[in-house]
Amino acid sequence: MIVGEKKSLQRLQDFLNSYYLRKILYSVVTLFGVSILIFIIARVLPGDPARLALGPRAPEDVVEQYRKLLRLNEPIYIQYFYWLIDVFHGRFGLSLVTFRDVLTDILEFLPATVELIIFTLIIDIIGAFSLGVLSGRRPNSLIDNFVRVFAYVGIAIPSFVWAIILQLVLANWLDLLPAYGRLSLGLEVPRVTGLVTVDSLINGNLVAFIDALAHLIIPSLSLAIGCIAQEARILRASLIENINRDYILNMYAHGIPSSTIFFKYALKPSMIPTVTIMTLDMASMLGNAFLVELIFNWPGLSRYGITAMLRKDLNAIVGVVLVIGLAYTIASIIIDLVVSYLDPRVKYRR
Repeated sequence: MIVGEKKSLQRLQDFLNSYYLRKILYSVVTLFGVSILIFIIARVLPGDPARLALGPRAPEDVVEQYRKLLRLNEPIYIQYFYWLIDVFHGRFGLSLVTFRDVLTDILEFLPATVELIIFTLIIDIIGAFSLGVLSGRRPNSLIDNFVRVFAYVGIAIPSFVWAIILQLVLANWLDLLPAYGRLSLGLEVPRVTGLVTVDSLINGNLVAFIDALAHLIIPSLSLAIGCIAQEARILRASLIENINRDYILNMYAHGIPSSTIFFKYALKPSMIPTVTIMTLDMASMLGNAFLVELIFNWPGLSRYGITAMLRKDLNAIVGVVLVIGLAYTIASIIIDLVVSYLDPRVKYRR
């Protein structure tokens, strides 16, 4: 029993001293600082949020009562104190646009963007690694020249332009895929997780699942093209650099099969910068996908956040920014885990 208790205490001590626990604590402090900064910026911007919410024709006494309800007549530090108390009670404050708790709005709109990001990530992984490996393994070949041209074009053209092009070609001209929304008219799926594809499978509705996948293809591809172009180019450059390193050339000299050298010893370290950029790209889409969501009438969090900024919805702005900050925090931890797996030396240094 004593030996077991010592081992348990040792594991607990190792966890408390671990790099990842410190990173989580630093992230919590960072999110706290971000909340203060965004809270202050949102409230010092010009414009009267209560007047914008109630409209120009609302009587002044009604607007004044609404200001008192939202505590907009209090000093900023008092407003933040009450907002922080609400956060600890699971509330993000009242939205000036939807007149609901901001957390309720986030939970409603976030799954649509998460579903879009998941399918974008799937397309991104397949496209970036396929093109990067093909290009990096055969430099200056026909496929390499194609990937380089595609990389320049893909990076230069914004995602919303790709969205319009794909919508015109695949939806309007060829009529292969739907152009708007998450489901076709007449199809309904009871909400369980908020992810239409998952909810349709939970309810055993295969028709809705296929229809939801069809609606995801064009917006996901629009967001993925730029990421694929950038990440394939980075992977190609890393592969060419690592293949010419001395230890790789030494393996070739000892007669080790080229496929083993490439996939086991050259590809793994070359994937580190690509995985880093890929993870950060996925996190950034929570806030950067609003134009694509507008084009496809996609009820996502990014679109909700832009609407909140345009209408000076104070609590909604802070809530959306915190969600995006949390996404970057999670992405940073995922990057560290993946990099530690791809290069064990990183883990040993920590």
